[in-house]
Amino acid sequence: MKNEKHIIQHFELSPQAKAGIVIVNMEDQEVEEHDVSKPHRDNHCQLMVAVKGEFRLNIDFEIIEFTAPALICVFPEAVHYVSEVKDQKGWLISFDPSLINKEVLQLLENKFNNPFLLHQESVFFQQIIILFDLMEKVQLRDTNSYIQKSVNSLLNALLSLIAGELVANLPAEKGKENRSITIKENFIKLSKEHFKVWKQPAKYASALSISVSHLNDTVKSLTGSPVSAHIQEASIMEAKRLLYFTEQTVKEIAYEVGYNEPVYFGKLFKKITKLTPLEFRKKFRDQDYPSPH
Repeated sequence: MKNEKHIIQHFELSPQAKAGIVIVNMEDQEVEEHDVSKPHRDNHCQLMVAVKGEFRLNIDFEIIEFTAPALICVFPEAVHYVSEVKDQKGWLISFDPSLINKEVLQLLENKFNNPFLLHQESVFFQQIIILFDLMEKVQLRDTNSYIQKSVNSLLNALLSLIAGELVANLPAEKGKENRSITIKENFIKLSKEHFKVWKQPAKYASALSISVSHLNDTVKSLTGSPVSAHIQEASIMEAKRLLYFTEQTVKEIAYEVGYNEPVYFGKLFKKITKLTPLEFRKKFRDQDYPSPH
């Protein structure tokens, strides 16, 4: 399968991209092809519905294999690539996250597990196919300034529908438990946004208007790890991406992810990954994955 032509498309969105949304039918042979078999990262989201086909992807060093039908979502900054694909059919939408309802986007980031497997006979599957197809047809018209506003509204409708399905499949959350989950999810969101400069749990507790002990107890009870570990893991994940995807030195990457002492960074990296930064770069570039250059 590795020698087969990749039809899954990748787009770099720019301010000139129409409404920040690009919709591609994976069967469209006329669309200009972009090589997604090499690792890359984006500043936009990508949502794919696979109606047919077999897929093998890598998202942030995790191999994801599945057979359609399924939904896949890649969020901004994740390093990803397609290693194998066969008999694909479906759609891929690239969109600027600023266009999406914030509550819906946060729910997707917290609850969306790749892949989200679908049942062809379900009403939900039929509804999302209708919306994907309608968005493609509407975008192709492009006859006036309101067309892209319509596409934007349809995209928000699609993502809200997906969010609703995710929530419907979650265990019932009530009272204190629901509050704890909200605290944990808001903390995780903040840690992804501020890990470079907020290294102390007190910063997050202050932002969430709760005590440090309450934040730590809540996060640890739900995840098994203390707040400090999550902050470190967010930093190390970004470091892994930079080691893999850039030519920056270990010292430069340490500074980039918020550590002014490269020696401490190296020890922390090895503690979490069991590899030194250079061992990680060599292993994942030279052995398991194609070179990104």
